[in-house]
Amino acid sequence: MKPSTKMIDEQTGRYLPVIYPEELPFWEGAKKRELWLQKCNCCGKSWYPIGPACMHCFAMDFTWTKMSGKGTLHNFVIYHKPWTPWFKDKVPYAVINVELEEGPRLTTNILDCPLDKIEIGMPVKADYQDITDEITLVQFRPA
Repeated sequence: MKPSTKMIDEQTGRYLPVIYPEELPFWEGAKKRELWLQKCNCCGKSWYPIGPACMHCFAMDFTWTKMSGKGTLHNFVIYHKPWTPWFKDKVPYAVINVELEEGPRLTTNILDCPLDKIEIGMPVKADYQDITDEITLVQFRPA
């Protein structure tokens, strides 16, 4: 997988993440339907967002580690405004914050869950959504 600098999918008009070289293990894992994050070799904690040093102890010694993909919905917001043209037919939609069993929190979307069924504290599991041939997003669904 090559780093992506394309900002908009020409077919859908959807904004795409810019993939930096240091993030490749995360995106390659997503393509394989796996969630990989950095884990500190000094303090043993995992973190997100991806960065050059542990956000807990600042060590720069880490290993990419496969996460369980299991977590708890920590918080959410329901958007009623389409922030980009691609979202025009998608409102209202939820953006959720998931706390993984391993500790890190990810902000993403929830799949196959009616908005009135979303609850703080509900168990969720990682799922994956192919956006382009190169990009698969990590999403979540009720566990």
